Amino acid sequence: MTRPIDLTRRITTDLPVWPGDLPPVITPVATHDAGDGYALSHLSATLHLGTHIDAPRHFIPDGATVDALPLAVLIGPAFVVDVPDDVRAIDAPYLERLAAAGGLPADAVRILFRTRNSAGLVDGRDEGPFRRDFVAVTAGGARYLVALGVRLVGIDGPSIAPWDDTDTPHVVLLGAGVVAVEGLAMAEAPPGHGVLVCLPLRIEGAEGAPARAVWFADAADPGAIDIAHPGGDARSVGAAGAIDVDPPR
Repeated sequence: MTRPIDLTRRITTDLPVWPGDLPPVITPVATHDAGDGYALSHLSATLHLGTHIDAPRHFIPDGATVDALPLAVLIGPAFVVDVPDDVRAIDAPYLERLAAAGGLPADAVRILFRTRNSAGLVDGRDEGPFRRDFVAVTAGGARYLVALGVRLVGIDGPSIAPWDDTDTPHVVLLGAGVVAVEGLAMAEAPPGHGVLVCLPLRIEGAEGAPARAVWFADAADPGAIDIAHPGGDARSVGAAGAIDVDPPR
């Protein structure tokens, strides 16, 4: 059994956002210090905030919205690729070399890329500044992943696509129905097989939404994950078929 690793960036008021997007503003409405007897806050921000999901509708006019994404794609076995720091782009030649060396399973349904984008993150804190030289998937890399049959691709940069070509990789992936997870915090995620649970806010009709992403390293299936309960004991979640996730293919 394996313990969960949080792959989610913390939402703070200094969390970097894509240039031009609305940064997070957390406004207290009621506080204990003011004698209100309870605490209540409002959050205003872009939907593409921190760790978030791009649904196909983000670039495909008739694509699925975030509330319509199947849970069978968002939860299940995945593979973390540890991308060396000297790799500046995840393109088709890099993926071909990776596959030839046995570092990219041919049957992978969900792939997460851990890159130098996660350098400096501690417990999901990202104090910026926003950098345009982040590692991302090129158009050719996106086509390779679609041909591989991947249904979900995640990366630890602000976009699945590079700064100098934000459209094409998105169109290739989202046009094929592939879910993109962006802004992951991968510093503590070991490479290899595991189970991903990545659930976006269920915002009706939205093209994307913030998500909480959790990684269970070395877990072959959801039945192998281990959750610590408030009482202190740890119980297997999904044992004896308690978790039933239909294959996404």
